[in-house]
Amino acid sequence: MKDNTIKLISHQEVRKLGITPHQCIEWIEESFRIKYDATLPPKISIHPQGDDFFNAMPSLLPAQYGRYCIKVVHRIEKAVPSLGSDIMLYDSRSGNLLAIIDGDWITTMRTGAVTALATRLFKRSGVNTYSIVGLGNTARAAALCLAADNADQPIIFRLKRYKDQAEIFADRLKNCKNVTCEIIDDMKEFISEADVIISCVTSAKGLFCEDDNAFQKGVLVLPVHSRGFQNCDLCFDKVFADDRGHVENFRYFSQFKRFDELSNVLLGKTPGRENDEERILNYNVGLGLHDALYATKIYDRFVSSSTAFHQYKEDKKFWV
Repeated sequence: MKDNTIKLISHQEVRKLGITPHQCIEWIEESFRIKYDATLPPKISIHPQGDDFFNAMPSLLPAQYGRYCIKVVHRIEKAVPSLGSDIMLYDSRSGNLLAIIDGDWITTMRTGAVTALATRLFKRSGVNTYSIVGLGNTARAAALCLAADNADQPIIFRLKRYKDQAEIFADRLKNCKNVTCEIIDDMKEFISEADVIISCVTSAKGLFCEDDNAFQKGVLVLPVHSRGFQNCDLCFDKVFADDRGHVENFRYFSQFKRFDELSNVLLGKTPGRENDEERILNYNVGLGLHDALYATKIYDRFVSSSTAFHQYKEDKKFWV
């Protein structure tokens, strides 16, 4: 029997590593740059009830990394928090399971980092104001990454009021010296005066704004969870996504005016924003590739685990 030691890495242990928002953005950029050398099937999504879901997200990193990963992420409406995930990381050369990692920090921070990177690539020139609706953990991660990515200049977050979450959100960012927060009550004002709209709402009924003309020239819209902006699919000048396979089943995909993947823009294979009047929509649905790279980086940094278990695998060809 082969003795394979598997690390169990908890949410708290991941947080103790002190990975910065700036580092998160660097890892995200690395993952997009290796995308076309990785194996990345579209996620499998199963809905047990209503808008709840379980997604299975496999990814094989390029050969030099030697890692395979599968993440299961779920959203259950009455759970606290509603989003949760777990990751299994394998050595792709031996097939050994290396670690089981709580995926909540990885899912949240890599999503925030993608938002910051996409904003850098696609916003129009001179923008320093970012409008955010849906002020949960993902929005916090996006704000922290945006603050880090713009550390050399003052930025403003326009927060769409919901209960007392905008005030709590602003308080969370009070130590970011380059950040100022404003709170907006009216949704049409929130949209019509926005340069960049970041939506982290996980469940939305219908459209946030049915008036296509309310979206000003040059606006960038990033619906992190792809809800509430389907009218933009039809009228925006360009649509980008992290992966074609994740969006080609969208209702209006065939009617996008121009479509491409973010990786092609990052690699210089296709133009992103070409002028300051283009209205751009960017769907970052979430890639298992990001999770695989983050899990690899975290595993490699994790010298010892307080918890581990042993998996005894057969080493004989015939064992039945």
